[in-house]
Amino acid sequence: MKVVYSHDGGPFLVWTLVVQLVLCGSGVYATDGTKNCKLLTESASEREVLNRLEPLAHKNFTAVTNNGTESYTYVFQLCGDVGGIQGAGVVQFETKKMENKPIVIGMYNATQAIGGSDWVMLFYRNGESYHGHCSTEMRKAMIMISCNRGISSDQMKVVLEVRERTQDCFYLFELDSSAVCPPLESHLSTGSIILIIGFCLLSVYLLGGFLYQRLIVGAKGMEQFPNYAFWLEVGNMTADGCDFVCRSQNREEAPAYRGVATEPLEEEPEERDDYLLPM
Repeated sequence: MKVVYSHDGGPFLVWTLVVQLVLCGSGVYATDGTKNCKLLTESASEREVLNRLEPLAHKNFTAVTNNGTESYTYVFQLCGDVGGIQGAGVVQFETKKMENKPIVIGMYNATQAIGGSDWVMLFYRNGESYHGHCSTEMRKAMIMISCNRGISSDQMKVVLEVRERTQDCFYLFELDSSAVCPPLESHLSTGSIILIIGFCLLSVYLLGGFLYQRLIVGAKGMEQFPNYAFWLEVGNMTADGCDFVCRSQNREEAPAYRGVATEPLEEEPEERDDYLLPM
């Protein structure tokens, strides 16, 4: 840390180094994401499922449920401290008494994760114990995260709370998100890709050739078309080839005028009128 003195001699501290350290620390924390979750049994498959949820890290998801005169607000955060409570992943507030201490439903340091192609089921265990239900076992939260591409913002809702048992009670939540959607596969065939590439190359050829003929060569009219003489010759040859292949019988060249025979005319003998001249 560096001390800098002002012109009037009063020292003041420049917290440049401190700020940099804080920013670096924040960056490291931000990139941790799902790594903050501690699995009950560390496995590569569960860790891979958690990594799919990385886009949801450091976000709060809220759901409200009403049960008669009672209203509760649930807050879920993926691998993060909800309400500043260390290790809390899901908590419950009384909606009318938000200032009261919340009840921890599940801890992200006791996480389980299973998933399919377009869904993930997340378990947060080791919540606060029940007081009069479920043999006073610890609360547990189950969050079902399903694929929904058409949703604009991720939405969570409470599905049910199962507590009328002697054991294995749980809270079930549902969250729709595009984060767990599989990547869209391309439906273009090989032929379509070739046609697209060919069309792009043809467009570049025509546009580039037109600009060159117009701006560099100074051509006008049809001569602006790139390689105009070549394509004209190709067209003529193609027409001749079609005529040769498609005609059904031999054809002689049509005469210039109708009614004129195509056979060569016999040369008439030259009439001499020498005998009419006087001797």
